[in-house]
Amino acid sequence: MTNNSATLSQETISPKWELFDAKDETLGRFCSKIANILQGKNKTDYVKHINNGDFVVVINADKIKVTGKKMTDKKYYHYSGYHGGMKEQSFEELLEIDSTKIIKLAVSGMLPKNSLRKKLLTRLKIYSGPDHPHSAQINTK
Repeated sequence: MTNNSATLSQETISPKWELFDAKDETLGRFCSKIANILQGKNKTDYVKHINNGDFVVVINADKIKVTGKKMTDKKYYHYSGYHGGMKEQSFEELLEIDSTKIIKLAVSGMLPKNSLRKKLLTRLKIYSGPDHPHSAQINTK
């Protein structure tokens, strides 16, 4: 068994940029692919405590799909910390307000619950439409 963490360091890691189109994709399956790429699990030199994942750009977040009755039944909760401060939104309402938040919350729930999660989420760029400002970074051959 080789020790990959000895050969990996922040100087030797060169992340790539990947583009994903969320149009007509199922939310859970789509976000699990993104979470694996953010963690670097698709690479041969994966180490769980080092951030060696790639950047991910997601476009068309407003066209994401869910199965069954999740469009009306799935709820997102936010608690302010005060009495009566529990806010509830359905998937449909949140899709109209901020469609990028749906994908960010789903991917965040699939990442490890430690201090690395925040660093991994900074490499996730989500846009509700087909346009994005990262075309120079993405290799679109």
